[in-house]
Amino acid sequence: MRIAITGARGFVGPYVAKALTRLSGVHAEIIATAKEGGQHPMLGSVLPLDVTDGAAVAALIRDARPSHVVHLAGIAAVAESNADPDTTWRVHLHGTLNLARAILRHCPACWLLNIGSGLVYGESAKSGLPLDETTLLAPTDEYSASKAAADLALGAFAPRGLKCVRLRPFNHSGPGQSEAFVIPSFAMQIARIEAGLAPPVIRVGHLDSERDFLDVRDVADAYALVIAKSESIAAGTALNIASRVPRRIGDILKALLELSTKKITIVSDQTRMRSTDTPRFIGSAERAKALLGWSPRFKFDDTLADVLRHCRCLVSDEPQRYTLNSENRGH
Repeated sequence: MRIAITGARGFVGPYVAKALTRLSGVHAEIIATAKEGGQHPMLGSVLPLDVTDGAAVAALIRDARPSHVVHLAGIAAVAESNADPDTTWRVHLHGTLNLARAILRHCPACWLLNIGSGLVYGESAKSGLPLDETTLLAPTDEYSASKAAADLALGAFAPRGLKCVRLRPFNHSGPGQSEAFVIPSFAMQIARIEAGLAPPVIRVGHLDSERDFLDVRDVADAYALVIAKSESIAAGTALNIASRVPRRIGDILKALLELSTKKITIVSDQTRMRSTDTPRFIGSAERAKALLGWSPRFKFDDTLADVLRHCRCLVSDEPQRYTLNSENRGH
């Protein structure tokens, strides 16, 4: 197998590469690409690729002839995405279309794994029920709308011969994630307080919202399993990657604070509040469990501990850095 990964330098890319190596061993060649190429400590040499450049995408597919493409390239943070909608649509929709067209033209046997988002369900989450793949897509912002558009476009490409799987992961976290996301945001504030770099106050947004969280390593395992089982999956299949477990944001913060060595005060911050916040947003991954034999294996408490440990290392600049080779305590 020759597996190309777009957006490989992002948060999830190195985890996917590790999952593929564990699953496929020396039988898989990984072609890592990102908008900015160069050397990466885990991925090795990363090829430069801007997915909005149709000619560059076509050249990569034509020359590399991958068996699979894991399409991770995108603007991960919702706020950043919504702040620059033109770029968001170019990357999320047109970048995905560039890949689909290049594969159909130059390498039609290649499977495209499009990494979308559970946020495409949007307004449908107001039911409070677990969302499955039959739930109406009802995006509410530039980020989710552009992701939904790419998802639907690929669904239309499948009858034309494109071998694609449309993955819809819900929230996932782990060491290395940006502070733009809630768990590392809490953890970095705690780490800075413990290091004496900030007063013992943590600023928060809505705490009563419930969200579906997974460990990034479980999500990466799901992507690897799709590759391993792709020939038995119908082209165009949509798959949620979710836990079905509602986790209150305030409870997540409480669990992190219990791991802290300092007494910390919680203060509401209006700048962190979202006016369109949905009380509960959880997914059902029964289809992924049936088709892939996948289920989460990491304990959520271990995920939180690993994120906080990593943030402490970043803040203290300790010589030993958290690596992705840490022992799996979730079994």
